[in-house]
Amino acid sequence: MSALEHPADATYWDACETWSRDRLAAHQLQALQSQLRRVGRDSAFYRRRFAELGFEPGDLASLDDLRRLPLTRKADYSASVAANAPWGEFLAVPRERLARIHFSSGTTAAPVPQFWSHADLERWADLYARYAYGQGVRPGDLFQCLFTYTWFVGGLGATAGYQRLGATVIPAGSQETERQIRTIFAFGTTVLCGTPSFMIHLGEVARKLGFDPAASTVRSIMVGGEPGGGVPATRRRIEEIWGARCYDAYGSLEFQTIGFDCPEQGGPHIAEDFVHAELVDGESGDPVPDGTPGVLVLTHLDKEAGPLVRWWTGDVVVRDSSPCACGRTHARLIGGVRGRADDMLVVRGINLFPSSVEEVVRCQPGLADEYRIVVDASVRNADTGLLNAIRLQVEAEEGADPAALAAALTAAVKDRLRVRAQVEVLPLGSLPRSEHKAKRLVVEP
Repeated sequence: MSALEHPADATYWDACETWSRDRLAAHQLQALQSQLRRVGRDSAFYRRRFAELGFEPGDLASLDDLRRLPLTRKADYSASVAANAPWGEFLAVPRERLARIHFSSGTTAAPVPQFWSHADLERWADLYARYAYGQGVRPGDLFQCLFTYTWFVGGLGATAGYQRLGATVIPAGSQETERQIRTIFAFGTTVLCGTPSFMIHLGEVARKLGFDPAASTVRSIMVGGEPGGGVPATRRRIEEIWGARCYDAYGSLEFQTIGFDCPEQGGPHIAEDFVHAELVDGESGDPVPDGTPGVLVLTHLDKEAGPLVRWWTGDVVVRDSSPCACGRTHARLIGGVRGRADDMLVVRGINLFPSSVEEVVRCQPGLADEYRIVVDASVRNADTGLLNAIRLQVEAEEGADPAALAAALTAAVKDRLRVRAQVEVLPLGSLPRSEHKAKRLVVEP
């Protein structure tokens, strides 16, 4: 669908957004039956896996039957590429039908490719347009994309989606902060997207340059790439700086557009016509009910070039499948992504995600916007290596009392998170600023 085909007064971009839960389930089952037949035929990885398990796609009689298949993890994907470089075994269309290849960041392992056909790119753009439309963006808006375009999946996806909706797009990327600010004020940008940390940094620099972000024409900001958009204090901070509404969006290299905030800002709606979502226990793999934290597992319903079945995202979320006040029926991820399963800290038996720490830090008056959680020998038990505290590095606003700030933050962490914190208050500007994804958790030997 394009903006020209879309009714100007429509409440929703796609009618599927308000399907009943029964209709959604029926659609997912039919789509999965078709998708698994194709995946079992065309993907070398799944063809072999299904054969080893004795699994016949035609045996899928219910959504619960999908649990008969094992999880697919990043290690499986990386091993496939290493053994069959450079393409791996997940490609499910002939190479001449490929339209796009993106790559993982390569921060923890060698970069691996993900694939899109022309139909996949059309689907991607339409989902992004759905995001934007649901957040109030309309033809005539001026959208400045601050997601990076260098080896990153988000920038091109956002550009295609907002263009499809009918907005005018400035593909700015995430560098040259001063130029970004001057462009916003010179051209009257109305919509921004970027990481939460960059949105805060951009506002900080704008004020130093003599611009008031809250007086700009920006009225809508979509953030992604970090958990901050789902952290209430971080969302409030962005909205206060810019005088605009801030919406959380959730995607990944493997699944691009997974979910988006609606005007209710109650957590990203999963695009359940595009993915089948399961929530499982991080250790046992058993399903967990709505309202309980679990790891999100996703299956493509219609992707052609690089389909994945029961993909372990590693993201810890809480699902709510009840209808939203906005009228949408697709399940929401309450509070967005709580954290990565492998980033969870266990401090004296307390499970702690960096996003929980961020909420406490953002609520403390007198602190600047940058902070870091450092895990090193100073907070580990020398005998067991287990954590007995967390170490926090924060910055003081000009004129604030560092000792008082340290005492207040230490008490707040103890009160709200029930763990002990070693707080180090640094002068303003001491910690690095990020134009892309901020590194909030630093683990040292």
